[in-house]
Amino acid sequence: MSEAREAGYLNSIQVGLPTEHPAGGIAEKPWQSGIRKAEVRGPIWLGRENLRGDGQHNRKVHGGPDRVLLSYAAAHYVDWAAELGEQLPVGFAPGAFGENFTVSGLDEGTVCLGDVYVIGGAEIEVSQPRLPCANLARRWQLPELPSWVEESGRGGWYARVLREGEVQAGQLILRKARPHPDWTIRRLSTIYLERSQHAGEATREAWSWLAGCAALSELWREQFRKKLGRRDTSRP
Repeated sequence: MSEAREAGYLNSIQVGLPTEHPAGGIAEKPWQSGIRKAEVRGPIWLGRENLRGDGQHNRKVHGGPDRVLLSYAAAHYVDWAAELGEQLPVGFAPGAFGENFTVSGLDEGTVCLGDVYVIGGAEIEVSQPRLPCANLARRWQLPELPSWVEESGRGGWYARVLREGEVQAGQLILRKARPHPDWTIRRLSTIYLERSQHAGEATREAWSWLAGCAALSELWREQFRKKLGRRDTSRP
């Protein structure tokens, strides 16, 4: 790998464990999630499975070794404030999207699948975009928020941990490798959301390549195999 170069800045770190939330507002029944995060002061250990003190409820779509960290661009909060106006909820600030890392200098248009970043003593690899779920709407009582996030492409991105270590807000984010420069998080989200019945040859070729890309999370590789109508033949 080439020498690491500066790519961004870690503004803040947030963690939170799954809790049960009562019914109310748009939530018709109690729900469980770790979407509520609290800011961390000082160094914190980033392990292979989680940041210390962080956790997820539905491990099928959140967490696990492919999705240890969720990062979100700090600049997006300025955009949301301008667009939501009076609808902007109180407390809609870094951590509002359930992200662990709020960062500057990076966003979905500049981060690519498979990017390797060094932060403090840890090393991470970008594994997939984050698409919003209903918990985001329940958290902020904005039923249309998930669709707004999807339309804007401002969902954030997940990463796996290649090397454990301590991280701390205020550190530089150094890019160590970029194996797939054509596959930004924004482009990957767009190709993922293409419907099978509308997919042309170029789209299906992209799906086929992504279905076999080791940098992509296993969950998304399986989704691309399903889009192609292909079974996973890598397992017995």
